[in-house]
Amino acid sequence: MRRIAPFALMVSIAAVAQPARAPTVLPGVEPGLWEVSRDATGKGARRGCLRDMTLLTTYAHAGDRCQRTVLVNTPRRLLVSLECGPGEFGRSEITVTTPRSLKLDTQGFRRGEPYDFTVYARRVGECPLSGIR
Repeated sequence: MRRIAPFALMVSIAAVAQPARAPTVLPGVEPGLWEVSRDATGKGARRGCLRDMTLLTTYAHAGDRCQRTVLVNTPRRLLVSLECGPGEFGRSEITVTTPRSLKLDTQGFRRGEPYDFTVYARRVGECPLSGIR
């Protein structure tokens, strides 16, 4: 399996992601400074400012132009299908543990390689105005 791009690169996709009609998702989950880790304890977490929580669904496709299709949108669960080009696709599910704690399960194909992993996100504070994406 391939290593997934760092969180800092993931949040940069805001500039290249195709605009999608933004549904109201995950009410009660606030934008801000988030730590994202592949370990539930937060070990090795990377920090980034997020304004649009749906960007987490494209974590494995950092930097790719993906079209997101919302399959399930409830207050505690967001399930998204991703189409990112020929042979590039995925499916991501965000589960709200608390308004400050999320779990992302994602699987699919990127650059001809399969992926299937879980990441954990924790809101740790506010972002400086220049840091919100």
